[in-house]
Amino acid sequence: MADAQPLQPIVEMRSIEKAFGAVQALRKVDLVLYPGEILGLVGDNSAGKSTLMKILTGAYQRDSGEILVAGQPVYFKGPHESRDAGIEMIYQDFALCGNMDVGQNIFLGRWPLRGPFVNRRKMYAEADSVLKRLKVDVNSVYQKVESLSGGRQQSVAIARAISFEPRVVILDEPTANLSVMATERLLETMLELKKQGVAQIIISHRLVDIFAVGDRVMVLKRGEYVGDRYVKNTDEHEVLEIIVSGTRENALTADEARHIDRPSTP
Repeated sequence: MADAQPLQPIVEMRSIEKAFGAVQALRKVDLVLYPGEILGLVGDNSAGKSTLMKILTGAYQRDSGEILVAGQPVYFKGPHESRDAGIEMIYQDFALCGNMDVGQNIFLGRWPLRGPFVNRRKMYAEADSVLKRLKVDVNSVYQKVESLSGGRQQSVAIARAISFEPRVVILDEPTANLSVMATERLLETMLELKKQGVAQIIISHRLVDIFAVGDRVMVLKRGEYVGDRYVKNTDEHEVLEIIVSGTRENALTADEARHIDRPSTP
């Protein structure tokens, strides 16, 4: 019997560097993400987390380094190119149009047409289908987004991202402004996406959320990678120690993270 083939990462970022003038934001940062994996990306406010993710989505251009998606080298000139490769990012402000309804927001800028007119029946049916797929609770696809709670607006933003059939979803501080109940619903949605094979990266200061749904946590410190931990093999106290100290001691190196056995995929 042939040996099982190792699981290929859906995303690899190798030796990524980025400077803004005299400020070196990232120094040879590595990141590995596997299909269906939930990775927590943590560190202090100057760690470079958002910069790294904006490079992955094409919002920023890297100075040096390499990015591979499903094993293929890529160079994204803008977010539309990363979207075409199956990568979506959901920002803290959700980027929704409050005066439009749920269905219009999910298909904003790409409304299905019937001749020269918007096919509203198809748009709302497909919007409802995406929401049901995510098992999220939004009262009506006809409801104005501005009338929704923060948690439900978050659900609409996720539904819009999922409507593009992504392989990777990046969430920037997704629970920062949510109630306890809304946070629980969001974490349930993330686990549902995991079941469907969607890989996710959570940028968050809330370790409790990462430990609730994450598989692995990666720490950045002053623009440098300082290691990984499997959630099942660590605790919040240990991760906080790595964040504060920036030590690599006993932390997985990027190469080890790339080659060790991975959790089984959905």
